[in-house]
Amino acid sequence: MTVEDRTISSADGLALYVRDYAPRAPEKGLPVVCLHGLTRNSADFEDVAPRIAAMGRRVIVPDMRGRGHSQYDSQPARYQPAIYARDVLTILDFLGVARAVFLGTSMGGIITMLVAASAPQRIAAAILNDIGPVLDPRGLARIGGYVGKAGDFASFEDVAAQVRVTQGAAFPDADAAFWLAFARRVAKALPGGRVGFAYDPAIGDAFAKPSDAPPPDLSPYFAALAQKPVLLLRGALSDLLSADGVETMRRIKPDLVSVEVARVGHAPTLDEGVAVAAIEGFLRSVP
Repeated sequence: MTVEDRTISSADGLALYVRDYAPRAPEKGLPVVCLHGLTRNSADFEDVAPRIAAMGRRVIVPDMRGRGHSQYDSQPARYQPAIYARDVLTILDFLGVARAVFLGTSMGGIITMLVAASAPQRIAAAILNDIGPVLDPRGLARIGGYVGKAGDFASFEDVAAQVRVTQGAAFPDADAAFWLAFARRVAKALPGGRVGFAYDPAIGDAFAKPSDAPPPDLSPYFAALAQKPVLLLRGALSDLLSADGVETMRRIKPDLVSVEVARVGHAPTLDEGVAVAAIEGFLRSVP
């Protein structure tokens, strides 16, 4: 399988890393754009992307600014979904991709909704992984409790222990090997032999500002996907997308295809058998 690592400049001059998977011949559909969550990066899709490429689709997997191999932003106020959506469109323009299927996990799904609202012609279909227009305050509080607050660690094993504390409830059946693989996706080696999370701690600034305001209602942005095929994956134990949140989505889009992943919270890793089957089946049904 041919994979190319690219660096593309954002509209405001940041270097954005993109992993570009060529389709296995013959090409059978539009490219798939995979967008990660708040503290994550393109490594989240290192198993998913090759499976999709094997179906005959190009797969484009960026690191959002401030994550992974992408440049950190000197102005943390620009760490927000509208800017990320602009970055995604810049990447697609550079790569000559006029239209694609979007797969967004958590924040990546919010970015997908924003792209649908601002440039609906760019999205042929969407897969939303454990995210919707109504955000459960429980999940936001949990994320706010850890994002941007960790220092560095002596080893990846220590990172694994830390993420198990903050996210263990989402994967109650996971073993030590799972958590170590998880750590290697979300963290990186630092100079001097230490290990740290692979994101700019400043992305947590938005959570550091206390507010009594309710979570934003993203329903108008989700409504921009109402005329497009959409697959929703929800972790049965999710604390960010509730069952009521799914019903809100159904009221906006009655033909929503929804699949629940048992014994998993926020967010499914997309390696689960039911998730793999749902994604592959959905991709066979869309352009």
